[in-house]
Amino acid sequence: MSLSPAEEQLMQLLWKKKKAFMKELLDMFPAPKPASTTVATLLKRMQDKEFVGYTQVGRARQYFPLVKKTDYFSNHVNGLIKHFFNDSAGQFASFFTQETNLSEKELEHLKTIIDQQLKNKRS
Repeated sequence: MSLSPAEEQLMQLLWKKKKAFMKELLDMFPAPKPASTTVATLLKRMQDKEFVGYTQVGRARQYFPLVKKTDYFSNHVNGLIKHFFNDSAGQFASFFTQETNLSEKELEHLKTIIDQQLKNKRS
C-alpha cells in the first residue's frame, strides 16, 4: 500500500516528530498551510491504511507512525526496481550511476558501501 503525495508529505512530518498532535503537525507545514479539516482527513485515510496510529490524550489525539520510514522507502525502491528495471538491481544501479551525474567521490562512496555489503554477505 502506498501514500498519496499529500499523505506522504504529512507522513514525513510525523516521522520527523515521532509523536504529534494535529496542531503541531499543522504548525510544521510550510506556508500556505492546509486547512485543519484537510489534515484531519489525511490522518484518517492514513489510519485506514495502517500507516498512522494515535493515543487519546484528553479530548485530543496524539498521532504516531506505525510504519518506519526505512521500511516505506525500501518498499518503494523495490517496487521501482521491479516495475521499471525488470526486477534487475543491476539495471537499476547502471541507470542510477549513469543518469544522476554522481561525482567521483560519490561513486567511490557507493563502491565502498557495496564492498562492505559483499564482505558482510561472505562472512
